[in-house]
Parts: sequence; C-alpha cells; structure tokens
Amino acid sequence: MDHKTVLNVKTDKDLKQNAQAVAAMLGLPLGTIVNHYLRELVEERRITFAVYPTPNIKTQKALKQASADFRKGKNIVGPFHTGKEMDAYLDA
Repeated sequence: MDHKTVLNVKTDKDLKQNAQAVAAMLGLPLGTIVNHYLRELVEERRITFAVYPTPNIKTQKALKQASADFRKGKNIVGPFHTGKEMDAYLDA
C-alpha cells in the first residue's frame, strides 16, 4: 500500500512558477520532479548542485555571429594539421 503525505515547502513565488513551467515543458508534474530529487537525496545521501556557465552578452553575440558565419561558409580558416600550422597562421 502506497502511503502519501503532504510536504509544505516555502519557496519564492517566481521560482515556483518558473519550475512549474519547466516541468510542464517536460510533460511532468512538479511533484514528480520534487519526489525524484527527494528519492535521490535518500538513496545517494548527497546533494548535487550543478551550475552551468552562461556566456555574458558580448560573448553570446560573438558566438551567434560565429555560428552564422560558419553556416554561410564565411570567415573559416583551416583545417590545420598541426599546432605549428595554426601558430604560423595566427602569427601571420
């Protein structure tokens, strides 16, 4: 028999709404995700925090431009077969 209980957790309103939106995008209820994390905590006896680096605005623009250039075959150099070839190109 599956015994259920209610867990009341205070959290920031925006955080809850954003979490619900992400859960909905994944097709899962938020409760399922919370239960997954609770099971993981119990089984692993550890908490994992992952912070993925996010490029700043200037770098995001440069990456977007480089990606667009690559798709157009523009501003492409190489391939280099050795590090020395690359260094020689960069030094020129």
